[in-house]
Amino acid sequence: MLTGIVFKASPTLKQKKILSEWMGCSRFLWNAKCEEEFYLRSFAKRYLPTGTYPEIDQKFSKYKSRELSPWLFQVPSQILRNSSYGWYQTYRNFLKGICGRPKRKRKSDTDSVHLTRELFRFEKGEDGVVRLFIGTKSNNIGFLSVKFHRKFKDPNSMRIKKKNGKYTVCFCYEDAPSQEELFDQKEHLKYLNGMSKEELERITVGIDRGVKRPIQAGSETFDLSEEQKRQKKAKEKYIKRCQRRLAKQQKGSKRRGNKKIKISKAYEKISNIRKDFCHKASRTIVDHRETKVIILEDLKTKQMTQRPLPKKDGKTGKWLKNQRKAKAGLNRSILDKNWHQFELFIRYKSHRAGKALFKVPAHHTSQECADCGHTHPDNRKTQQEFICGQCGHSGNADRNAAEVIKKRAINLILDSGTELSDRDVLLDSGRGAAHKTRAAIASRARGIETSKKKASAATAA
Repeated sequence: MLTGIVFKASPTLKQKKILSEWMGCSRFLWNAKCEEEFYLRSFAKRYLPTGTYPEIDQKFSKYKSRELSPWLFQVPSQILRNSSYGWYQTYRNFLKGICGRPKRKRKSDTDSVHLTRELFRFEKGEDGVVRLFIGTKSNNIGFLSVKFHRKFKDPNSMRIKKKNGKYTVCFCYEDAPSQEELFDQKEHLKYLNGMSKEELERITVGIDRGVKRPIQAGSETFDLSEEQKRQKKAKEKYIKRCQRRLAKQQKGSKRRGNKKIKISKAYEKISNIRKDFCHKASRTIVDHRETKVIILEDLKTKQMTQRPLPKKDGKTGKWLKNQRKAKAGLNRSILDKNWHQFELFIRYKSHRAGKALFKVPAHHTSQECADCGHTHPDNRKTQQEFICGQCGHSGNADRNAAEVIKKRAINLILDSGTELSDRDVLLDSGRGAAHKTRAAIASRARGIETSKKKASAATAA
């Protein structure tokens, strides 16, 4: 199984200059391939028959010219090849629908260069210290000072990144357990289908992700510590103060550039706080001894954080209030909790630990009672309070939602007609309703009722 790792690097001034040149040449070639693809696409639209396109390749030698681009001869050719190959693979993934079209990269303080095996090697000195040599025999930067804080296996490729003046070395390598030794989610579902309901309730935990409580795993709540909240709030205030000063500075000046770097470092600090929280919360949940099955909601964050549509009065033509500011505040709160990053972390950690992770549809989980199943908007009195209008069950709304998620998952796992979608969502395919939208189900129901009326009318006639 692939394992990723990041090490802190401390290059010298001379090495920083050479690495910047390598990154610039790699970016130049990437942008050249983007321009070439745009030209061929425009040419095909105007002069070629519909449905035919020029062949796109990964060749880069045509961009090396002693007169026009002499700087490309000062870097190892393998770096140019890697940049061209990376662009070509991205373009092929775009044709398959996996990602978007490759775009031009602008020059900024965030950059990277991709190195393959012929451009680096690890050497172990007499003192037992591992050192990293970067470059070829004739074109290199020498040994790069890297802080190796843990053991690893030699990778096939690596990437040296620069962000906010800091350099890192990151790569992936094969580590135990192997992919063949681990169960996939379909195998987990097949195995769990033979267990009893009591056993599933003992080993299953439902996780509700919210705004007030970022993570509610069963009866356990995970949130940022008071120190993290204080640091995060201080950095947010610092960013606002820097933004006001940045607006008054002259564009292109050195002080404006330094201020932008300070703002970037503050944003990076906030991002690290969120990432640290997601790592610790996911590790605590996965390492729980009794937990074998983890259940999440199938949240569609992109749809949840869309802007409200403008409203216009049909009579007067005036624009009506659409609660834009309130929705913007809610969107910021949702995106601030890093729901998707937490899902990514807990997914790979549970997979490595040999534990199952499924998702269930998220509709009405906050309005359904975990005891009797009664679903109504009035059950949730406030953001935190839940009181069932039928059985009187009361408690915290997020904890009730976690129990509902767990209950839904257990019922679906025990159902022989349950299938697993590509996004690991448990769907009841026996009735066929889970694969369709609510609008389609409603229209189908209306059609059935109409056909019944027509049939009864014809019989009466």
